[in-house]
Amino acid sequence: MLVLGHPIKTHNQQPATDNRSVRRALIIILLVLCVDQAVKFYVKTHFYSQEQVPVFGAEGTKAFIHFTENNGMAFGMELFRGGWGKLFLSLFRILAVAGIGWYLWELIKRGAHKGLIAAIAFVFAGALGNILDSCFYGLIFDSSCDEVTNQGCGEIAKAFTGHGYAGFLHGKVVDMFYFPLYEGHFPQWFPKWGGEAFTFFSPVFNVADSSITIGVFMIIIFQKRFFGKKKQEENVAGDNTTSTLTTSSTESIPPVNENPSTEIKPEGNLQ
Repeated sequence: MLVLGHPIKTHNQQPATDNRSVRRALIIILLVLCVDQAVKFYVKTHFYSQEQVPVFGAEGTKAFIHFTENNGMAFGMELFRGGWGKLFLSLFRILAVAGIGWYLWELIKRGAHKGLIAAIAFVFAGALGNILDSCFYGLIFDSSCDEVTNQGCGEIAKAFTGHGYAGFLHGKVVDMFYFPLYEGHFPQWFPKWGGEAFTFFSPVFNVADSSITIGVFMIIIFQKRFFGKKKQEENVAGDNTTSTLTTSSTESIPPVNENPSTEIKPEGNLQ
């Protein structure tokens, strides 16, 4: 009968929070937010809606500052239109940012790879930057271009006048970076869009969108490095557990007589 030895001791203590990881994440978040909001404030208070200026004033450039606003997600995408759609999207963003923030804190507490922590910090900062637009820009600025009524489209906005263009959670996200790297036409044989003009890269985006993109690409490119260490530690822990069980089992088995031909003589004399 196989008898196991002493039970294996497990340690359930959580690792101490690495203050350096906390500082690194905070630096990334604060830096992205400061740059993002500073650029948005400048563009919003110095550009007309849909105004486009070449970067560095170069003619024929493929880089522009193009001021536009949108109700949707990153890179100007929109899922829903109308007031209720905007409210739903803003609430969804808040929940998403809260979830990303919780995940970032869990990674820090678990001592995850510093690169993974930085990547999630970039994503969190970008998502939070666009949330600030949706929550407060309608209250802060006094005009925003309404493409339906054309109100505010020919005006430069002013901040903190007390006459906001929308309520809480109904602000528009400010975008400004536009890089039409290539313009051409789809071939005639191309399904659905054959012969139509297209532009690559057509979305207008902001610093917050760039931060999200950087974080996502970091995870995709370095996923083996970020998650390989954890998998390796789990394999080592499994090997150690197996080795401990084997050693304990071996020590508990009584020794076997290696010489079966040896006779054991009974005590006393036989009559």
